[in-house]
Amino acid sequence: MTAQWYVLIEEDTRVTEHVDGSELKLHRWMLVGTHPIDGDEAQAVAAAEDAARNYTPGVLARHARPGDEPARHALLTRDGTWVVLVRQRHRECHLRVSVARLMHSTQEKEAPPKSLKDTLRSAFEAPRPAAKPWAPPAQTRDTTAQA
Repeated sequence: MTAQWYVLIEEDTRVTEHVDGSELKLHRWMLVGTHPIDGDEAQAVAAAEDAARNYTPGVLARHARPGDEPARHALLTRDGTWVVLVRQRHRECHLRVSVARLMHSTQEKEAPPKSLKDTLRSAFEAPRPAAKPWAPPAQTRDTTAQA
């Protein structure tokens, strides 16, 4: 598998909910862009910098007028991730821009549909046990080395 590089853009999305007469502003980081880069890591790093300097989050873009240019503070962290604060007309957004290399990929597989007989049988049987959550593989300890 050849190295496939991506620029990932995450936005701090905010939703306002009203609960019991109170206004709650809920924040959530959401992946809004996965952009494949034709080239090597250096080209992906350059594309990430360009995105950090020029990408406009949707919440600001919806309210922008032609010619508007938001205020922007782009910070480069030690691990190469850009953290960007973008402000325009009393609105502000945070975003993260990072470079990633695709390391693993699989296609979705669907189980075959149940037959009518299996559907009726499962209605009368006890439910299946829940799937076990992921856990790291068990490591075998070499007890002879400790003696």
